Amino acid sequence: MKRLPLRLALLEATRQLDDAGVASPRTDAELIAAHVLGVDRGRLPLVPLVDPPVVEAIGRIVAERAKRVPLQYLTGYAVLGDIAVEVGNGVFVPRPETELLLDWGLRQIKGREYPVVVDLCTGSGALALAVAHARPDAVVYAVDNDPHALAWARHNADRRAEAGDTPIRLYTGDVTDDTVFAELDGLVDVVLCNPPYVPEGTEVPPEVADFDPPQAVFAARGGLAVIRHVVTMAARLLRRGGGVAIEHDDTHARAVPPLLQARRVLTDVADHPDLAGRPRFVTARRA
Repeated sequence: MKRLPLRLALLEATRQLDDAGVASPRTDAELIAAHVLGVDRGRLPLVPLVDPPVVEAIGRIVAERAKRVPLQYLTGYAVLGDIAVEVGNGVFVPRPETELLLDWGLRQIKGREYPVVVDLCTGSGALALAVAHARPDAVVYAVDNDPHALAWARHNADRRAEAGDTPIRLYTGDVTDDTVFAELDGLVDVVLCNPPYVPEGTEVPPEVADFDPPQAVFAARGGLAVIRHVVTMAARLLRRGGGVAIEHDDTHARAVPPLLQARRVLTDVADHPDLAGRPRFVTARRA
């Protein structure tokens, strides 16, 4: 069986994905190839030749990706921080932008022993589980109101616990309910949240429109409905000096910071850009 150049397979995959309108065709082509080969993407240059069945397997996944099926659905997982979580129908796929939220949260608890961290609107559990992995001494709580998302979060939490990570504390609840985590009022070091924030009626890519649960993407009142409740909840949960970080739409740079500034107990309100320079998340501290 004659082996084939992986480079040519990647070029063809990139062309197909580009023609299909995929936003990052080369990156996706390489991630698909790495998935099929079972290697890290960075090691692909060390695999110059592959067997024909490998090229065929890459081609099958590329064909599905060209239909705008999310890459994470095809590989079965999404990466956040140093962990991977399983994703699929019924749960929001974590985005690379949320890495910045995670990094900020971990910096806030650096040097603090046994920090208490709360992840609101946890979805797949990725953010909470990434914190627990990075800080085994942390007490991490996570909550969501969607039973389908919680099923994925529980599955991922069980997998991470089996891998040796500190278990997280997963709850059913809604951020609009002022009794959720009432026992933690004034005790939390960091509140993190990637809520639904896309304004209703916004046109989104097929990967989002056709696969992500709408309730995990869109929010009423210009995309701010859920964020308003998250701000209220964070203000009561945080201890003195504790911090909150909330991801938001790139159109919210002037809308979200004032929501935190309006809370007298919150200070040092700042908005932060994502890797593309777009406004992406807001932070504040409990005075």
